[in-house]
Amino acid sequence: MPLVSNELDLLHTLVKLDQHRKIIELGCGAAELSRQLLARFPDCEITALEVDERQHAKNLLKPLQGLQFIQAGAQSIPLPSAAFDLALMLKSLHHVPLQQLDQALAEIHRVLKPGALLYVSEPVFAGPLNEVMRLFHDEEQVRATALRAIQQAVATGGWEQLSETHFDVPVQFRDFADFEARMIGVTYADHRLDATTLQQVQERFAPHMRADGARFAPHMRADGARFVRPMRVNLLRKR
Repeated sequence: MPLVSNELDLLHTLVKLDQHRKIIELGCGAAELSRQLLARFPDCEITALEVDERQHAKNLLKPLQGLQFIQAGAQSIPLPSAAFDLALMLKSLHHVPLQQLDQALAEIHRVLKPGALLYVSEPVFAGPLNEVMRLFHDEEQVRATALRAIQQAVATGGWEQLSETHFDVPVQFRDFADFEARMIGVTYADHRLDATTLQQVQERFAPHMRADGARFAPHMRADGARFVRPMRVNLLRKR
């Protein structure tokens, strides 16, 4: 699969961002891609929704022209119908409560204009990084359910699927402390690991820091631990 270091490049290839001025991002996190998008396409206007209160507060501290932040989830969008040309969900659909996935996709359908696009980028449940993560955050069920929700939404006739694209994203950590801060200490989930689980995570992570791949080799890679995360993009069009 192709290695994609900046998903904005893939997004533009699939969507042609200069043709979609009004954009909504759902589950924006720190809105990194939206900020990059506006730097490249300053005529766009982005409304970014984030349900996590702490992350939303951080976002408000970094205002940007053309970028509006709203604290809300995809399952209840406090915005008018047929207002947007493009909706983005970047690793966020599987974070919607499972019983509200259909409602979220219906809400996104509502706020999009006829013929507008929905770009859903989701991690695939596979790969070495996933094997580390699943020790304390097993997303197999939620990711599978999110994919079924997309397929069901297409089957009901409200959406047309234009493409499904698979790619890999490089992920790098300086050391285990970096991994712990970025993957365990997130604000949108409460990962409280007991000592035994934390030790298991460290042991599974450790081989990726070794120059020769040996579990307890004395020399560590100067560039830290490198992984690739397999990803899938479903591009849908509102009928």
